[in-house]
Amino acid sequence: MTGQPVRRRLSPRDLDPGRSNRTAAQACRTPLPGRATPDPDHRTRIKNEVHAILHAHLIPKCPHADLFNRRGRDWLARQPVPDDERAAIARHVRELDRLGEDLAVLDRDIAQDALHDDAIRRLLTITEVNLAVAAGLMAAIGSIDRFNSPQKLVSYFGLNPRVRQSGLGAAHHGRISKAGRSHARAMLVEAAWAAAKAPGPLRAFFIRIRARRGHQIAAVAVARKLATLCWHMLTKSEDFHWARPSLVAHKHRAMELAAGQPQKKGSKRGASYAYNVRELRQQEARIAEHAERSYEHFVVAWQPRPPKNSGGCAAPSNRQELNRLPGDASSRRATLRHEVDRTGVN
Repeated sequence: MTGQPVRRRLSPRDLDPGRSNRTAAQACRTPLPGRATPDPDHRTRIKNEVHAILHAHLIPKCPHADLFNRRGRDWLARQPVPDDERAAIARHVRELDRLGEDLAVLDRDIAQDALHDDAIRRLLTITEVNLAVAAGLMAAIGSIDRFNSPQKLVSYFGLNPRVRQSGLGAAHHGRISKAGRSHARAMLVEAAWAAAKAPGPLRAFFIRIRARRGHQIAAVAVARKLATLCWHMLTKSEDFHWARPSLVAHKHRAMELAAGQPQKKGSKRGASYAYNVRELRQQEARIAEHAERSYEHFVVAWQPRPPKNSGGCAAPSNRQELNRLPGDASSRRATLRHEVDRTGVN
């Protein structure tokens, strides 16, 4: 999935400054001594500058998948460019390697602290969530006790729709507020796009929303669903019901290797052995597909809620009905106060 670039945009300023109990994921995002926090946008700019130099000298596109891997760099060194441009390319490549070393240190520190974090390990049971997304979400959430309902967590991520309402008139819902943690919201959206491709109930939910509203709104709806799912899992201390055991074991083993633990070699099979067996992976995928079909059967009979007024026109609001009442304005205001008290509107 494409969660890696999003995770590296997190920085210490994205965390709550007033929170005293810093989590392990937060501690890993403090700047390195003597160096600024690596910025993925800066790495992108460096790569673009190298591509611009090649394009200025009419050099064709690199035939390899990545210009900056070993084979790509060998091809880059053989290109006919002036000496000053070649020196500039070498300088950009050295800067790219330095940023890569800093990011490797951050990756190792995050993995080491995530090994003993039960919340991160629980979020990894979701098929579409990897270590980058799980650590980033927990860095933004902190303690789940701060949110007494899933709606509070959804609002914290800025995934709740805007509501425009005047008095007792009808409420109009618009786009999402985007008022919360932008980096955590971006991670959830990236996980939502992965959920659209993996078999399971979340893909069935994505397809159902996409048929009515389009794929962009469907991805945001799945991101909101993931935020609600995370709240229930962390609050109730339960793993994802449709977790794939071999994939979860593979994630945990990859996290251990990223933390610097030694490889286990020998005839004894490890916990993630099942993930390397194609038949077992397909068996778990079939179970997820069965859950997807079960969700489709569950919602197939759902119908849009019919309008309250069957005459075809919108139902009048309470304020419009009050204006039609007989009597003077004072009697209508008294009736309005009674209506406010009855509906509980402050």
